[in-house]
Amino acid sequence: MKKLMSLIIVATLIFAGFAQAESLKIEGSTTVGPIADAFAEYFKSNLGISDITVTKNGSGNGAAAIADGRADIGIMSRFMKDKEFAACVSKGVMPVAHVVAMDGVCVAVHPSNPVKALTIEQVRDIYTGKITNWKDLGGPNLAIVCITRDSASGTFETFEGLVMNKEKMHDKTEEVASNPQMHSRISTTKGAIGYLGLGFVDYKVSALTINGIKPSRKTISSGAYPISRPLFMFTNGYPKLGSAVHKFISFHLSEEGQEIVETKGFVPLTDY
Repeated sequence: MKKLMSLIIVATLIFAGFAQAESLKIEGSTTVGPIADAFAEYFKSNLGISDITVTKNGSGNGAAAIADGRADIGIMSRFMKDKEFAACVSKGVMPVAHVVAMDGVCVAVHPSNPVKALTIEQVRDIYTGKITNWKDLGGPNLAIVCITRDSASGTFETFEGLVMNKEKMHDKTEEVASNPQMHSRISTTKGAIGYLGLGFVDYKVSALTINGIKPSRKTISSGAYPISRPLFMFTNGYPKLGSAVHKFISFHLSEEGQEIVETKGFVPLTDY
């Protein structure tokens, strides 16, 4: 009996050693970050993979992390650019994209602002400096404070492409480095306008109707909301089936993964 118990203990320790040996390094988008964080917590609690790090520093850094081999998964709120893909290939890395959720880039203002709807053209005119006061849009006599994301941000890339149409923002536009910072700035500045992922919209900021469409799970999943986008996790090649990386990038397809995506305020790809 003692011999059997010893064998069981040894087997347990060996198994534990294998489990501990699995690790994941994830880096990139501050938008996809909350999903990655929540997935990591689930894996730590339920799958015994305790060595998971999530670094949230922008989609551009997610692409660079895959190219440089410093991350197993690059999280990005936009697709990889041609030059980023080329940088990966030049280093022997073959990026594979995995869409894990849908999101809307929500144009938002302070909740006290009576302006509830704008067109894409009006938002563009605000950011280029053609419109500088809320009174010109049916709001109060209050200067507009434009807030944008830094250029490493996938959210910035989406906004630039779908709203700005490559037109330059005016010189007084403020820059923040993350969705939480954007949320904080909008929620504490009565004249502010900014943009952030659907998962960061709450009662402290007011998401605007754009071109007559309000951002919601239904309008984003259907593509009706004009600033909708997929959210990505990139890997170097398709991960080995059953590996920690494979489990992580396919977790969104499970009921538990869908629930987490929904809890974080994003739109899941599945519908259980």
